[in-house]
Amino acid sequence: MADKTAFDAKLDRLVSRHAELSTLMSDPVRSGEFVKLAKEYSELTPIVESINNLRQTQAEQAELETLVGGDDTEMRKLAESELDAVRKRLLALDEDVKTMLLPKDEADEKNAILEVRAGTGGEEAALFAAELFRMYQRYAVLKGWRFEVIEISDTGIGGYKEAIAEIAGRNVFQRLKFESGVHRVQRVPATEGSGRIHTSAATVAVLPEAEEVDIKIEDKDLRIDVFRSSGPGGQSVNTTDSAVRITHLPTGLVVSQQDEKSQHKNKSKAMKVLRARLYERERQAKEAVRAASRKSQVGSGDRSERIRTYNFPQGRVSDHRINLTLYKIDKVLDGEALDEFIDALLAEDRAAKLAEAE
Repeated sequence: MADKTAFDAKLDRLVSRHAELSTLMSDPVRSGEFVKLAKEYSELTPIVESINNLRQTQAEQAELETLVGGDDTEMRKLAESELDAVRKRLLALDEDVKTMLLPKDEADEKNAILEVRAGTGGEEAALFAAELFRMYQRYAVLKGWRFEVIEISDTGIGGYKEAIAEIAGRNVFQRLKFESGVHRVQRVPATEGSGRIHTSAATVAVLPEAEEVDIKIEDKDLRIDVFRSSGPGGQSVNTTDSAVRITHLPTGLVVSQQDEKSQHKNKSKAMKVLRARLYERERQAKEAVRAASRKSQVGSGDRSERIRTYNFPQGRVSDHRINLTLYKIDKVLDGEALDEFIDALLAEDRAAKLAEAE
């Protein structure tokens, strides 16, 4: 975007296409294409409105600069007093238009599969994993999203070895995609008699939920095993072989599901998780190619990457990618203050992409 002439030419093409679509939609001959044309028109409308706003402000700036260079002293002073504000507005409008033109992550509008697993730290890590899972559940409620538990593997004393959920709503993946990685907790466990602070960890993975059109899975690539469900401690919770284990042979990915009493429902849930994991593998591979030349990144979404520390003695939560620390650990874990991290991460990502596009 450093080439201003090329940038302006691109804006001209968008404005022309928007006007062309308006004409095409009113053409009876094109009635069969109306839905497709209307969708493109609707997508272009906010961009074109911003372009028009930008160009009106550019014209306003040019007019004020002419007056500043004129002979009329009174008009010159008046123009000078307005010019600074117009220039600031122009910078903001220019960035808005560039942001709207950035390539969009096609997964942003998708629902998400959330996976939380206990990491290093034994039972304390499992308790922390359960707290994180509940944090996202509360956050989903605050956002008006639907949060459906797919599977929970608990420890029997309040901790989760693994918990998986489907989160559905508006722009779920866009808001949660930077949560993937290692979350670390520092606190004195309830079982610690000496008051010594322990460090434990849990991993979070946020995967865009994939439809069948997004990822094609061949039956020949699957091995499906059925077995009897069992609860904590190994006691039987089901007398039929309703639990399902699906292995994707080409990748070796394995998904097990046993929360439902119906084998069919367990298979359906397991396929949903498998499809999401395969789709995320493809998405990450494409992103790695794009990111190879990027100057800076918020995070790779790698589950081995340490992204955030929750320090209970000091009441703080620190995100290591953007050096942001909030001294409100309770509000973060209640989901209330999570947006402060998410908004900052999204802003950082946008700034990095804009810098790359310059």
